[in-house]
Amino acid sequence: MENKEIGLEFSIKSGALDKQRSACVVVGVFENRKLTGSAVAIDQASGGYLAGILRGGDMDGKAGSTLLLHTVPDILADRVLLIGLGKERDFQEKTYRDAVQTTLRTLRDTGSTEAVIALTEVPLKQRDVTWNVTQAVIAAHEALYRFDTLKSKPAETRRPLKRVVFAVAKRGELKAAETGLARGLAIAHGMTLAKNLGNLPSNICTPDYLASTARKMAKTYGFGCEILDYAACDKLGMGSFLSVGKGSDKPPRFIVLKHQGGPKQQKPVVLVGKAITFDSGGISIKPAPDMDEMNYDMSGGGAVMGAFRAMGELGLKLNVIGLIPSCENMPDAAANKPGDIVTSMSGQTIEILNTDAEGRLILCDALTYAERFEPDAVIDLATLTGACVIALGAHPSALFSNHDPLARDIEQAADTAWDRVWRMPLWDDYQEQLKSSLADMANIGGRPGGSITAACFLSRFAKKYHWAHLDIAGVAYKGGRDKGSTGRPVSLLVHYLLQRARP
Repeated sequence: MENKEIGLEFSIKSGALDKQRSACVVVGVFENRKLTGSAVAIDQASGGYLAGILRGGDMDGKAGSTLLLHTVPDILADRVLLIGLGKERDFQEKTYRDAVQTTLRTLRDTGSTEAVIALTEVPLKQRDVTWNVTQAVIAAHEALYRFDTLKSKPAETRRPLKRVVFAVAKRGELKAAETGLARGLAIAHGMTLAKNLGNLPSNICTPDYLASTARKMAKTYGFGCEILDYAACDKLGMGSFLSVGKGSDKPPRFIVLKHQGGPKQQKPVVLVGKAITFDSGGISIKPAPDMDEMNYDMSGGGAVMGAFRAMGELGLKLNVIGLIPSCENMPDAAANKPGDIVTSMSGQTIEILNTDAEGRLILCDALTYAERFEPDAVIDLATLTGACVIALGAHPSALFSNHDPLARDIEQAADTAWDRVWRMPLWDDYQEQLKSSLADMANIGGRPGGSITAACFLSRFAKKYHWAHLDIAGVAYKGGRDKGSTGRPVSLLVHYLLQRARP
């Protein structure tokens, strides 16, 4: 199977590593020079060559360390690459993924065009070979991903890596490994789409651009696709959504994607993604530093599109709806002003105390629109609050839900995907902060518990179904000099849908 985005072919193989003809075979070494099972096999076939090298002090197995060996005796591969895995008792999911990424970067830098990677054979507690291979493909994709299409002279790799074989210990594991490979590739492709959309600047990735991308993807995978323009949204009464884009010359678009993979009578899962293609803050304008990163405010919508790309490849037998409200939040004479009151599609009125709390204003109408599908579950995801970044940093997404079983399912999927979440409270106590003397509610509740009051605001529009909200402000992209989209939480969404699609 080929990952076209990074020009790399992946496959699965079992068998003795010393008999593998390849440019490079990759095996692991734990601290204190302890060889993994695959490394032991190489060592025995080579007459103790690896053990001798390690005794000489060339490598001690610390996590992240590498040692490239040439012409190992009686081994058909041209090279053997040793990857340090750290202490065996501490070998966990993060260490495993980091080791795979280190492997791919090292192979790329050494000019190897192909490799057999045996790290997928190293056992992890409570994980199986399907998980190992899925995560290896995703980690490989993350290690090799580059976004340089807008550079006049993209960087060239001297001898690009073209083929990677993941080794499994037993022939009986081949089918499970192939499942992991297909799953990993689909998720990797979905993450690539989300990353590419996120990394595009806002002068290119506009609401119309997102709509065009959705149409093309729908045509490729047979999705239903409907694009609602301003007039259609106005007719539906989406006063809250439409108010956000009034200060921009880019017209808003409300994107609807439909994957009908399950029985007609099956109630769908609805995924809702915030897609503000640029967020200046509006009249409540943001500080100039880091405002260049506000093209990533469409990451929720990008992740929904990425999940649909993966669904299309996997052919999931499930009914899923994607709702992506998209616009820009810009300041001009027509823009929302602090103190304005707008009427949402639900009929509830909202006093806009801060125009930079715009994400909830577009999501609330999307959540109301979701009612027409009589969903079994609704999950919205958004780079919603800076408060979430302060609370949780860049590691988990914040999870809020009005339904405990749904929250538990998402937590389970997040653990399997290694795209983690942390559940936050959604207590009625916080609703008091949203009181307005002039409208049904205010769009902000003050600084205390900012991510929680934002979720409480959304919960007022999600009372007719089981609902969860993911605040992905801390995980969707990396800022600073090395800024870029992470593609999260595509993997989480796909694993959640895979759980639901099981017979």
